[in-house]
Amino acid sequence: MSGVRKMEQPLVKISVRNLVEFIMRSGDIDNRTAGTDKDAMLLGGKIHRRIQRRMGADYHAEVGLRYEIPCKGFALLIEGRADGVIETSDGIVIDEIKGVLKELEAVKEPSPVHLAQAKCYAFIYAEQKKQEHIGVQMTYCNMETENIKRFQSVYSFEELSTWFFDLAGKYEKWARYQIRWKEKRNRSIKDVEFPFAYREGQRELVTSVYRTILRKKKLFIQAPTGVGKTMATVFPAVRAVGEGLGDKIFYLTAKTITRTVAWQAFDILKEQALRMKVLVLTAKDKICFCEETNCNPDGCIYAKGHYDRVNDAVYELLTTSDEMSREIIEEQARKWQVCPFEMSLDVSDWIDAVICDYNYVFDPNVHLRRFFGEGNQGEYLFLIDEAHNLVERGRKMYSASICKEDFLKIKKLVKSKDVKLSKRLDESNRQLLAMKRECEDYQILNSVSHLYLKLMNLMMEMDRFLEEERQSKNPEEELRKEVLDFYFDLRMFLNIYDKLDENYLMYSEMESGGRFKVCLFCVNPSKNLQEFLDKGNSTVFFSATLLPIHYYKKLLSTAKDDYAVYAESPFDNRKRLLLLGMDVSTKYTRRGEEMYRRYAEYLLEIAGVRAGNYMAFFPSYHFMEEVYEVFLSLLDVRKDVSVDYVMQAQYMSEEAREIFLENFEEERGNSLMGFCVMGGIFSEGIDLARDRLIGAIIVGTGLPQVCRERELLKYYFNGQGVRGFDYAYLYPGMNKVLQSAGRVIRTDEDRGVILLLDERFRDSRYREVFPREWKDMSLCHVKSAAERIADFWSNSGQEEQHGKTHDL
Repeated sequence: MSGVRKMEQPLVKISVRNLVEFIMRSGDIDNRTAGTDKDAMLLGGKIHRRIQRRMGADYHAEVGLRYEIPCKGFALLIEGRADGVIETSDGIVIDEIKGVLKELEAVKEPSPVHLAQAKCYAFIYAEQKKQEHIGVQMTYCNMETENIKRFQSVYSFEELSTWFFDLAGKYEKWARYQIRWKEKRNRSIKDVEFPFAYREGQRELVTSVYRTILRKKKLFIQAPTGVGKTMATVFPAVRAVGEGLGDKIFYLTAKTITRTVAWQAFDILKEQALRMKVLVLTAKDKICFCEETNCNPDGCIYAKGHYDRVNDAVYELLTTSDEMSREIIEEQARKWQVCPFEMSLDVSDWIDAVICDYNYVFDPNVHLRRFFGEGNQGEYLFLIDEAHNLVERGRKMYSASICKEDFLKIKKLVKSKDVKLSKRLDESNRQLLAMKRECEDYQILNSVSHLYLKLMNLMMEMDRFLEEERQSKNPEEELRKEVLDFYFDLRMFLNIYDKLDENYLMYSEMESGGRFKVCLFCVNPSKNLQEFLDKGNSTVFFSATLLPIHYYKKLLSTAKDDYAVYAESPFDNRKRLLLLGMDVSTKYTRRGEEMYRRYAEYLLEIAGVRAGNYMAFFPSYHFMEEVYEVFLSLLDVRKDVSVDYVMQAQYMSEEAREIFLENFEEERGNSLMGFCVMGGIFSEGIDLARDRLIGAIIVGTGLPQVCRERELLKYYFNGQGVRGFDYAYLYPGMNKVLQSAGRVIRTDEDRGVILLLDERFRDSRYREVFPREWKDMSLCHVKSAAERIADFWSNSGQEEQHGKTHDL
């Protein structure tokens, strides 16, 4: 490190915590340790503040500190906040507070990483205040008892300076790599152009995305299939990175197939010599080299000594390859004998675009804390594909429940082994028993604070128990696993409790099997999602089914000034017939043999007009099976129609799904009817273009079944002054309808039929959710459907397509 930074030289920033944890980590991956710093950090913010308030006037809390080191060609800025600076008559003391879940007797000395954080702050403060000596105090607080244990030491400025510059020097090569790579990347981006001829409306879409990023806003895009929304979002985001409007792209999606499409979009841009490192994060259980994911040094050779080798493995990969495919990640991990999943997370720190599932950003348990942990922020651009899925995913991520019977189960397992833990379990169980006696069916609760205190006490004992089991010479693995799973459920409940606000309903419930649950139900996830989106610069939500837009704006964002764009479909409506069957309904009061028969007749009519592949989407497995049986009996009688058929099973393996879809790839002289469930694996995320699918039959309005949570959603949103039924049932149901219907027309060359089979589709409340391109819908009955469909096929000639087509 040398020289004085010139004003035009780039600046690399890193927090004290990240610097210390990155450079000083060593040893094994070990998931057997439940009570980690991470758990304590999630629960310990209040403890920090309470300790700070107790200190006297000489104690200054949360003191911001920063130190800039001139390096050759750039400067390194190390910054953070010291928990406390104490001014005493004997001199200055830097206080670093750590909440712990373990007994304080077990804390024999400060953790090297914790002490290193304090020493960094001590050096910076001593340098700024010209102190020759400075004290460091490590304050450990047990989060149950709030008892405190302190470790104190004094350092000379000279020894701190030597230590600090040695630490920073180990990071210098990483910072230099970062600067040089970004220069290469940004130069390459300047020459990248949109790789296709713009489709109608696509240029405006690209402009809207870029403008949103420029203004640091959020954008909601309703973009029908065929608009090319993937490239229309990726391209302007890449250009924005090159212009300094963002530093890292997070492309988020719920489906594997859309992750593949996103990867392909970046690959197409790389054909123009784009230098951009792109990583698809693969789930741990899929990329793990072992048969079972036992992430500890006894169960996995890649976990043993992982942290001793992983930095070298990552640096070599970054400096020798632009490609970060799964195969390359796995090859590098094997070479260095490190965990491929954990290494891929470390690689994500240094690359330009991360393609991953929603949970890596939003899930409170598994989000990438290096980017989205408390206090972290960055120049991130979020591209959220299939954003309609994020509402329900968000609700699940930010909701939690506990079951009384699980407490009894764990108590029986540990009763003879650990009296203290058994006592805490019994206290929590008695609290739940009192709540159970007040609940006949279900009960909306005003508070669960009394239960929270009992659970906090229990969690401390469980942490002690698990740590003792880990260190035991004869651990009971099955017992440890049962307790650990329960521990994680408990931790989730406590974490969610700290998020409770007006966006939640708390309730207790007696389940049909006799189990008693207490639930923290996140009815509107927007505030929790916003917390993570605020850590970046800009967000683009997009989907082919983001209707009605006001519904998604309310549940995915708290801002009032978000932009919205409706991209018109580029496809010729004359190539698609949209019919509404007026003589059928899936209402419970109308269900029966006669109605099932009429639905089956519709399927035979559409399949008999023109040989081809069709999918019928049903509201439930039961309804599908009833129609399926009638369909088979009618097929035996109808000698004029030849139809093959295949039905979705309730629990299908990946192999079974592939076999199901392979039926639609086969050449056949007659029709194929696929029986599927709306909202299932075949109603979204599959791409059967051209003649692989020429018709979709939508049976019913897709309304979710009436259940406790749906009724609570209705109750909550009625109280918010909006139509609760629409928010709980109609909008989620219609999304499934639109997704299912979207399987048919996938390219310019496709022609097909969409049949909406439920009289309720005539209702204005359903019609207002229809996309604009559905304005040409016609009505039919079972007797007239065949004639209407035959006319469509005879009149829709095959037009010759010109120009380059693209689906991205």
